[in-house]
Amino acid sequence: MPSVSAARYGKDNIRLCKVIRDEATKTQTVYEMTVCVLLEGAIETSYTQADNSVVVATDSMKQTTYIMAKQHPINPPELFGSILANHFVQKYKHIHTAHVSIVQHRWTRMEIEGQPHPHSFFRDGAEKRVVQADAIEGKGIEIRSGISDLLVLKSTGSMFHSFVRDEYTALPETWDRILSTSVDAGWKWSTFPTLEDVQKEVGKFDETHVKAREITFRLFAKEESPSVQNTMYKMCEEILAAAPTVTDVDYALPNKHYFEIDLSWHKGLKNTGKDAEVYAPQSDPNGLIKCTVSR
Repeated sequence: MPSVSAARYGKDNIRLCKVIRDEATKTQTVYEMTVCVLLEGAIETSYTQADNSVVVATDSMKQTTYIMAKQHPINPPELFGSILANHFVQKYKHIHTAHVSIVQHRWTRMEIEGQPHPHSFFRDGAEKRVVQADAIEGKGIEIRSGISDLLVLKSTGSMFHSFVRDEYTALPETWDRILSTSVDAGWKWSTFPTLEDVQKEVGKFDETHVKAREITFRLFAKEESPSVQNTMYKMCEEILAAAPTVTDVDYALPNKHYFEIDLSWHKGLKNTGKDAEVYAPQSDPNGLIKCTVSR
């Protein structure tokens, strides 16, 4: 007899923007995010028996997200995700787990004539702040914070040599190369028993996000990198040291290749090795290196 072994459903791509108006300073702050809500619980009969009495409509999830955003702080996103996930588990007795994913999009305040503008912003890149908040009945709230789509490049200070060489190897060793990647990094917090415990630690979320970003930039820029693997391990190690309540740190770094172009066919023009100045950016295939470091 077949049975439902796993099921979740919800509303994806809920677009949300909130404007915070500070009347005292006459400044405004804008937060924009994309939210996904997925619910689990005693919902099997909606699949097996067409029993919609156990279904919280996905439109209700969308409206709830907007109402919670009006009634509660939306930043840091770890707090808002926890508030939203906790609401669904507390509100509906047959819902035992709520998964809330948040992608926070960057709006950076403009500087006009050397001064920060009170209400004008620009999108300064594809980088996103990401959060996964899961409220689990009887267990608490699990949170993973992170950064995604942070595109970085350095034109020297990276090498890759002494790797396995056999009959399948065509890649030459290099002691100096362009290194570029799109950073996808995350850090998982110790489980919070209740929403109140999340609220008590709220200051750590922005602080750790800033530290993780700084560590990523600093080690990427300053490290004479022997490999992507070793550099990303050091990033994980430093974030764990900087954030005592983080249990795991993970990175996924695709290698954005820039290949030298041999132009010697044109009048002996030198453009390889130490003479390389013009490169061909490659879209694919690309290397992909992943690592999780746990405390």
